[in-house]
Amino acid sequence: MPLLGVIGYVLHYIMGTDWWAAPFNHWGIRYSYTLALTTAIGAFLHLRKLHFGKPVLIHQENLTVLFLALVWLSVLIGGKTTSEHYALIDPPSLKLLKIVIFSFLLTHIITRIKTLDVLFWTFIIGTLYLSVKAYQAPRQMFASGRLENIGGSDFRAANDLAVFLAAMVPVIGIMFLKTNWLGKILCTCAGVLTLNAIVLTRSRTGLLGLIGGAVVLALFVPQRHRSKIIACLIVAGIGFIFLMDPRFISRSKTILDDRQNRDSASQSRLEIWQGALKMISDHPFGVGAGNFYQNIGRYAPAYKDRDAHNTYVRCAAELGLQGIALLLALIVNAVLMLKQIRRKVAELPDKYRTGFQLALSGAAASLAVFIVAGLTGTMLYFEVFWWWLLLPVCLKRCLDNLSTDIAVAKIEQKASTSALPKKKSSR
Repeated sequence: MPLLGVIGYVLHYIMGTDWWAAPFNHWGIRYSYTLALTTAIGAFLHLRKLHFGKPVLIHQENLTVLFLALVWLSVLIGGKTTSEHYALIDPPSLKLLKIVIFSFLLTHIITRIKTLDVLFWTFIIGTLYLSVKAYQAPRQMFASGRLENIGGSDFRAANDLAVFLAAMVPVIGIMFLKTNWLGKILCTCAGVLTLNAIVLTRSRTGLLGLIGGAVVLALFVPQRHRSKIIACLIVAGIGFIFLMDPRFISRSKTILDDRQNRDSASQSRLEIWQGALKMISDHPFGVGAGNFYQNIGRYAPAYKDRDAHNTYVRCAAELGLQGIALLLALIVNAVLMLKQIRRKVAELPDKYRTGFQLALSGAAASLAVFIVAGLTGTMLYFEVFWWWLLLPVCLKRCLDNLSTDIAVAKIEQKASTSALPKKKSSR
């Protein structure tokens, strides 16, 4: 069952626990690689049962392959990164290769709406785990009053953790509407604890993403579900306000501050972006994937070895103008796919339409969280961001298979009806 491999990989990615990897450590390869390898083998053995259709790769996947090739080409152009940031973790070229491999497993295994629901529940369980850990976190896990080092390696920083949690809030919301009372209890617990964990991160990036996701969810969801969604958003918003502490409120207010009242973190971002623009001007083809850290000190000396804190600025600086153009093409194409799927889903019978519309709306809102958060945070090599960029591919294949099933059911029903013996008319 390749789906089990997907579930295991996602949970391991989110939780980052080591105890279940202990029996495999003597192999000398990372546990995530073991999961990806076994999932790939399972997918190959059950290739005919996956029903991902033709062609094997569609436009969004082809763009992703092109982006990966561009990242590897940038290594040749800009040279190998020497930053200490990659002393203990994979450089971007290797990390993105791993991301693309698993993302393509995801798009070829999650091809039914039931499997998509299983994937969403997996994310909810993983998010609940992180949120409980955040609630129980001791004081030493807070740096400058902000929660860090919770879950997998992608969530070690407060902003990254907050963005992931914010992206899961729409998923929790739509599954609350789709499920029975037991599921609603689970989603309620997950939702409350997730919002509390976002507050503990004190992340303005996460807050911006959360607002962007809420707006898209309210606008993207079909009219027939809008009142329910808005009601849920209002309740969640009131609860979020009650969970806020004075420190989170004071940090959030600085988002709208002018230059004179801007705090040091906000001011430093602007100065880093100014230096990055000079870097882009000097290197229009990019300085190479992962090389932002070792180059920003030349253009903004006060911020040597610092991150860009902006997905789009860092993409343009490292991968050049062609890189940012390709990233924007991926985002635009994902949005267009979601809109096209939305139009086709509206034509489905009532029996199938509601659940699909809710899942589609949740996926769109979560993607919006990542896109908006990318304005003040770096999502470029954030694995779950790429999963969501490719989630429209899963939705398209789910819709194609559902449409085929409906068509076959109609043909079979018509055939069985015509095969029934006709009643003799009485004279």
